[in-house]
Amino acid sequence: MTDDLLGRHRAVLPDWLALYYDEPLEITHGEGRHVWDAQGNRYLDFFGGILTTMTAHALPEVTKAVTEQAGRIIHSSTLYLNRPMVDLAERIAKLSGIPDARVFFTTSGTEANDTALLLATTYRRSNTLLAMRNSYHGRSFSAVGVTGNRGWSPTSLSPLQTLYVHGGVRTRGPFAHLDDYDFVAACVDDLKDLLGHTRPPAALIAEPIQGVGGFTSPPDGLYAAFREVLHERGVLWISDEVQTGWGRTGEHFWGWQAHARGGPPDMLTFAKGIGNGMSIGGVVARAEIMNCLDANSISTFGGTQITMAAGLANLTYLLEHDLQGNARRVGGLLIERLRAAAAHVPAVREVRGRGLMIGIELTKPGTDEADPAAASAVLEAARAGGLLIGKGGGHDTSALRIAPPLSLNVAEAEEGAAILEDALRSIQ
Repeated sequence: MTDDLLGRHRAVLPDWLALYYDEPLEITHGEGRHVWDAQGNRYLDFFGGILTTMTAHALPEVTKAVTEQAGRIIHSSTLYLNRPMVDLAERIAKLSGIPDARVFFTTSGTEANDTALLLATTYRRSNTLLAMRNSYHGRSFSAVGVTGNRGWSPTSLSPLQTLYVHGGVRTRGPFAHLDDYDFVAACVDDLKDLLGHTRPPAALIAEPIQGVGGFTSPPDGLYAAFREVLHERGVLWISDEVQTGWGRTGEHFWGWQAHARGGPPDMLTFAKGIGNGMSIGGVVARAEIMNCLDANSISTFGGTQITMAAGLANLTYLLEHDLQGNARRVGGLLIERLRAAAAHVPAVREVRGRGLMIGIELTKPGTDEADPAAASAVLEAARAGGLLIGKGGGHDTSALRIAPPLSLNVAEAEEGAAILEDALRSIQ
């Protein structure tokens, strides 16, 4: 990025619109798992525009689909029949695992979660929501109202009454010392106690793996155990799959499938990777929930033809090339390589994640105190080495987030791990 562009950015855009790096980066183009900046420097991309370039940069199949659709019609709104939207909705409904599913398309994950909250509160006639501590669900007024991460909650005002539940972070909090079985049991007991002190909530909204929270997750089965308690009281379960969907975790296509006892959630939300950079979000819900609204509603830009064409091409490529399997294989290699490297760095508290969704939490050595300065230093050192990664975490943004496109190959995983190892060692 040139000094002139940075100055123009600061002059016309909000102060709270954060930029990475001491010298912010302008990305001009990409190909495969690499991007280039305005000075011609090439980087291995391990963040994919915040997990959005899911398949690859400039994927020919997606580029062709977008170009051909743009030559026909780009947009008509949901007031007209839209073949690409119906085609993609049919495929997502089937893949969701939700019976008698209906799909509503939006332009972002924030809008998808906002829609799910509207549906849940209308269906249940309650504005009380359950959410997880350390969670993030978007930047709209209602989504901020169910976000349990202080760093991403600019206001405490909300149209919702939100109660926050234990369990999203395995290695912190009052139950961290327990084994997995007892951890789940303690979280379930806490949920039951909480429900005994409030009017019945509309829904629990939860990320199977917390994205902005630093790629933290509970033991497998926690949300299935929660669901049994919630189902007895008619409370809905919304699985926020904006970051975990489409096979990124390797072991499962959706994050909720790690908690599958009792079946799928009542609703799931999606966004980010499905469009491979195009703006697609959405909600999948049982028909009785989706159809509970008794007023008109449309989406001007949700489901527009050009984004649906991209989504169809991207989803087809992902399934035909078994990118979920690739995430499992290459992601498993990458996480083990990073754990071996981190074993020699006292600042690393934990390397966690699954598939190509990996977090490295940094603390001041010998303590559990977050070290955001160390996270920033590693981010800078990785960039200097030719690697782009992200940051997150619920404790002052002290976790590194690693989420490459799902087509990452073994050689690129090894290259990225080596750069990250050097970057981690540089902070000692």
